[in-house]
Amino acid sequence: MKIISTNIGERKEIDWKGEIVTTGIFKFSVDTPIFLDSEDVKGDEISDRENHGGMLQAVYGYSLKHYDYFKELHPNLEFEMGIFGENLTIDNLDETEIRQGDTFKVGETILEASVQRNPCYKLGIRFNNMKIVKQFWNTTFCGVYFKVLQTGFVKSGDEFVQIKSCPENPTIADLYVAERAIKEV
Repeated sequence: MKIISTNIGERKEIDWKGEIVTTGIFKFSVDTPIFLDSEDVKGDEISDRENHGGMLQAVYGYSLKHYDYFKELHPNLEFEMGIFGENLTIDNLDETEIRQGDTFKVGETILEASVQRNPCYKLGIRFNNMKIVKQFWNTTFCGVYFKVLQTGFVKSGDEFVQIKSCPENPTIADLYVAERAIKEV
């Protein structure tokens, strides 16, 4: 696995159904290295600290391979790196292969796969189409939140070198499917 794009976003206020919503989901690719801190990415807006950021959700990674699936569903949308709200667009991130606790050396950092990303209405705001939320739920293309065990800079081109494997733990896709089942009840 390799970083294709590093992405950060600024605080943005959107009028959604007559209410002002503050979000950081509008992330865009940057050309400079980004600093992955213990609870967030420096310079990246996290408007909803209850559901994003913190020790278990400091960095969000998403697979470039998943973009193709959603491009077919949204052919008129301009897909830019970071459109899913990810900090790291990764060439081949596979949620069915990565297990909770798997650990990687990336750039100056050490990252541990922690939990899945559950979609919320802000993804629909970013796509300007609420259908994306259900479409996202109906896949295992959830992306991976990482816990930062060692802070530092990462940049495009940095490789994920696995330094710990946790075959006894559930995959990120397993966690996502279990969460989806709970939400549907």
